[in-house]
Amino acid sequence: MQFKPHRFCIAPMMDWTDRHCRFFHRLLTRKALLYTEMVTAPAVLHGARERLLGFAPGEHPLALQLGGSDPAQLADAAEIGEAFGYDEINLNVGCPSDRVQEGRFGACLMAEPELVAKCIAVMRARVRVPVTVKCRIGIDDQDSEVHFQRFIDTVADAGAEVFIVHARKAWLRGLSPKENREVPPLDYARVYRLKSARPDLTIVINGGIADVDESERHLQHVDGVMLGRAAYQTPYLLADVDQRLFISDSAVPSRGDVLRQLVPYVERHLDAGGRLNNVTRHILGLYHGRPRARAFRRHLSENAVRDGARSDVLLQAIAIAEGVAGQARTGAVV
Repeated sequence: MQFKPHRFCIAPMMDWTDRHCRFFHRLLTRKALLYTEMVTAPAVLHGARERLLGFAPGEHPLALQLGGSDPAQLADAAEIGEAFGYDEINLNVGCPSDRVQEGRFGACLMAEPELVAKCIAVMRARVRVPVTVKCRIGIDDQDSEVHFQRFIDTVADAGAEVFIVHARKAWLRGLSPKENREVPPLDYARVYRLKSARPDLTIVINGGIADVDESERHLQHVDGVMLGRAAYQTPYLLADVDQRLFISDSAVPSRGDVLRQLVPYVERHLDAGGRLNNVTRHILGLYHGRPRARAFRRHLSENAVRDGARSDVLLQAIAIAEGVAGQARTGAVV
């Protein structure tokens, strides 16, 4: 099977998919396309770039998600992102938060397809990597199939070839970002119809997808799937992705093996002045549904936040989760 990076993606999630989360996810799947948290174009231009954009080489394939509506700023930020080594630049046209709207970016831009098209055209002219769009199926009262198709066609005419579509509309007034992820009903069929109408485009579906089984069903209709909260809350589901969705012959890693591979990364982070819980907060769901999962979470939640906590806390948590008698106290793991 020809490798198609958008076949399975892990969503950009604010306060979640930071570099530590992505490194952890990469230990579970070598093939999934990872995304950064959204970074605004002005932050890229004027902020601490290494802190905002830095990543480990092993995170590839990796996309940078940008927020903004000023074509020149976005083009400059995209060029900087490409220079950092990102494999794709993605424009956020889906986030419904009030703060994002005040900055005139995110889902409110679906009301301005011509502006989005201009942003895409200018960004594409400045970088060689793909420039993609993440959007909703509509906003507020502009939620008809006609509105949606016009948005897609207008932006595609500017050169966008990949659209990641959250299969819910967004209410820009009256619903919180959390409610906008849950209250508007999912309409997967609309995304399927988009793919049928525009077979020339790569269409990735997002929203409410819980596992690899559901992903396989969606892949009968679209080119790719994107998981968000499920990939974060029950991350071990990612261990099946390479074999089942990319037909890889690599072995499925065990939970313990994944965490033991994480230890050197944790040590480097601590030596650089970081804190243990910067990393361990992302792994709390790894043993979800397994015996001793609660004890694993409790041990990390109580101990990783302590000043001076080191990787022995993580090794102890592994021993607890795997029921290695006597080793949870010493941190020795064989």
